[in-house]
Amino acid sequence: MAETDAAAATTTPPVETSSAESATTASPPPAKPVVKRWADEEDDPPEEPQKTEAPSTSEQPELDVAALKITENKFLDEPEDSHISAVTADDTPYTSASSFEDLNLSEAVLKGLYVEMGFKKPSKIQAITLPMILTPPHKDLVAQAHNGSGKTTCFVLGMLSRVDPNVKAPQALCICPTRELAIQNMEVLQKMGKYTGITAECAVPSDRERNAPSPNHRAPVSAQVVIGTPGTIKRYMNMKKLGVNRVKILVFDEADHMLAEDGFQDDSLRIKRDTEKASPNCQVLLFSATFNERVTNFVSRVVKRGNNQLFVKKEELSLEGVKQYKVYCPDELSKIEVIKTKIFDLGEKLGQRIIFVRTKNSARMLYQQLTDDGYAVTAIQGALNTEDRDKIIKEFKEGLTQVLISTDVLARGFDQQQVNCVVNYDLPVKYSAGPRSQPSEPDYEVYLHRIGRAGRFGRKGAVFNLICDENDELVMSKIEQYFDIQVPEVKNTDEAFEGALKTAGLL
Repeated sequence: MAETDAAAATTTPPVETSSAESATTASPPPAKPVVKRWADEEDDPPEEPQKTEAPSTSEQPELDVAALKITENKFLDEPEDSHISAVTADDTPYTSASSFEDLNLSEAVLKGLYVEMGFKKPSKIQAITLPMILTPPHKDLVAQAHNGSGKTTCFVLGMLSRVDPNVKAPQALCICPTRELAIQNMEVLQKMGKYTGITAECAVPSDRERNAPSPNHRAPVSAQVVIGTPGTIKRYMNMKKLGVNRVKILVFDEADHMLAEDGFQDDSLRIKRDTEKASPNCQVLLFSATFNERVTNFVSRVVKRGNNQLFVKKEELSLEGVKQYKVYCPDELSKIEVIKTKIFDLGEKLGQRIIFVRTKNSARMLYQQLTDDGYAVTAIQGALNTEDRDKIIKEFKEGLTQVLISTDVLARGFDQQQVNCVVNYDLPVKYSAGPRSQPSEPDYEVYLHRIGRAGRFGRKGAVFNLICDENDELVMSKIEQYFDIQVPEVKNTDEAFEGALKTAGLL
């Protein structure tokens, strides 16, 4: 992922994831290293973060994480994950938690949960996994659960609970695929840990550091929790600016992508290996809504023996609260008309909407087409500088904008509870270097993550898949077969769309 580096945040009292675009290598020697892309961005270029000390009224960190704060606190009333199956290791006894008090959390953490987050009791995924995370001997955990079921709270609580506030050194690491997800996880940690005094640093890109002096000039990381993207974390470790000998817990969010060959596998394994070498008893947590068979087999080889596991069958992953539809469009101009006349005009009665496209060029094109006709829309993709990306996300989270065009940079983990409609302008497919005439292979995991942006925490939502040609039809058919679902067609009329939205419970 494209990165520029980090700003720090401190939780001191009383203040508190495309269609991939290919990268090429130079043909004549010396050959450039292959740069993998995901969600339309390159992996980290060498940039330098700058840590900001404890917050003061006179100085603000360049990356103002607080400005991107959660705007609404609601109980995670997720749909019952009735088909979650847990596999525990050896004979360690675990008791499901019916309340947060059952977990022996500190008073400071409980206050953050109830006062700041507005939670009432653990969700099902939290009730099952938190005892596994917090109970000695703190075994590794591989956990899969539906989008919007409360996974973030699981590992954030795990990190806060394992940190010793008296030790001023990194004790918890969380690795995320995108800067947006890292920032979002940081804001959750800041709110939940507001009363703990635990310090945290967000290791994500910023444009200012691109022309900064050598990274070696920065101070060593002393924050107790570090949340960031893999290139930045690895770079800190290589520069000996991030010591990991006291790390007790290492989290990989969106772990299936972090450990996939076409994702961040090399960086992730290097971080894991070096951390476990320096801290052999470090607990590793792998969280995601999706684990395909290939990644699952790989994970089973890289995590320590005796780990705990939590999985959901793929047929049961397609979110029940989200109604999925397909809309046939004879050409791309018709797709744009559907966006204008249905998603905008009819959608004014809805909440916020996200339109997913395959490439940066598609995002630019669609944004231009809509804004030229006077439609209010914003667009985010990897070519934007970090300041613009943060501004777009901030405005969307604060409800200042209602419709957001995005590449898959926001497909994974992005949490905005007011989003109840997702449009797949382009269906997600896996990148292939072959001729474009060849049939595309669906990216099933990305599809599931995209539709998971609607209907967060069990709320109702609708997804419209725009089908334009035979390849789209084939991709959609494979998606239906994979998840064992039938996606009904919606005719391109106002009456049909209104009927679909009513069926989805949105009108």
